Amino acid sequence: MSNLPPRSAFPDGFVFGSATSAYQIEGHGFGGAGTTHWDTFAATPGNVVRAENGVRACDHYHRYEEDLDLLAAAGFDAYRFSTSWARVMPDGKTPNPEGLDFYDRLTDAMLARGLQPWATLYHWELPSALADQGGWTNRDIAARFGEFAEVIMGRIGDRMAGVAPINEPWCVAWMSHFEGHHAPGLRDIRATARAMHHVLLAHGTAIQAMRGLGMGNLGAVCNFEWAAPADDSAEAAAAAERYDGYYNRFYTGGIFLKEYPQTVLDGLGAHLPEGWEDDLDVIGTPVDWCGLNYYTRKLIAPTDGPWPSLKEVEGPLPKTLMDWEIYPQGLHDFLLRTAKEYTGDLPLYVTENGMANADELVDGAVADDVRIDYLDQHLAKAREAMAGGVPLKGYFVWSLLDNYEWALGYDKRFGLVHVDWDSLKRTPKASYHALKDALSR
Repeated sequence: MSNLPPRSAFPDGFVFGSATSAYQIEGHGFGGAGTTHWDTFAATPGNVVRAENGVRACDHYHRYEEDLDLLAAAGFDAYRFSTSWARVMPDGKTPNPEGLDFYDRLTDAMLARGLQPWATLYHWELPSALADQGGWTNRDIAARFGEFAEVIMGRIGDRMAGVAPINEPWCVAWMSHFEGHHAPGLRDIRATARAMHHVLLAHGTAIQAMRGLGMGNLGAVCNFEWAAPADDSAEAAAAAERYDGYYNRFYTGGIFLKEYPQTVLDGLGAHLPEGWEDDLDVIGTPVDWCGLNYYTRKLIAPTDGPWPSLKEVEGPLPKTLMDWEIYPQGLHDFLLRTAKEYTGDLPLYVTENGMANADELVDGAVADDVRIDYLDQHLAKAREAMAGGVPLKGYFVWSLLDNYEWALGYDKRFGLVHVDWDSLKRTPKASYHALKDALSR
């Protein structure tokens, strides 16, 4: 018996799943996949730990049946996976039969095991050919993304339980174009503003393309990070509001309200593309659900520098191996706020929640009790939000497997299943077994 709440503590039909992403697990050196801006970023000295990349990763491309068996054996209802744009269309425009065949096999293998397929079209592996044309800073990417949606969902869309176009637009735009921590590694406010807008335009364009295929249960998946003032001053409160604006509210505001927050326009308005307001109807194309990826909070203090004039301050709470504070209350508060201010009666899903831990394989087992406690605390807050009227319909753990953690290489282990980076052997951790037990009750 684990300390995790049993399945019976949740309503009938509540979806339990685990999530991964294509580039982080598949092995991008297989199946005719094209190069991506992540391959370029990783090959540039200083960007990624040991210059590691996703060429082999977990070799899910060849081992997907074993991995799906692990999901099914744990009693999960659903698998949230992503499709690689550069695998499906290596040059950004020409379909790759091998790539389409892979996702066809993967989908059928899920269904054969009773797993609901929940797809994300894009989890950051931009084809190099499109990066060469400016990537997310180029307005044309929205149309190209719509074409990608038509190609991949024209093949597997008839069997999807749910689909979202883009995982974590904040990471695609801000983290990658303002902070430079992810591909393409820019630190440019004009590029950031354009990427932020174009990623939402691409989202809306893809939703329309999939509607055109007759698909339903289409959603939006954003990442959320609770912004708390570092002290009681009005200046810290204003800084936290700015952080909340460009991290959280810009994306939910665009998608669900067809507006951008003024706190963000104050700094980025001059850098947005001309006529951006005319795109809001496409960006706000109706969706059927909203997914929240939640991990942590940040304490924010003001600075005298240029907009956004803030900095992060180390907080006092226990931290994960990512140095992220463990703050379950933030999940509760985001669920309530999202329903109240943005989505109304639309179903909500926790589409990612989990933690990196210093997991060690000892005598064939991984004792990750701290992860079990993390999941227990967040599931408790999810249930509290549901008791408060939030229409939460599912919860996906990040991640099924230890995987490629982007600029941090293979050092940070988020998985329920341990992966040996030499042999690629999979070993379920204590958290996997605890979830298996909870889902059986």
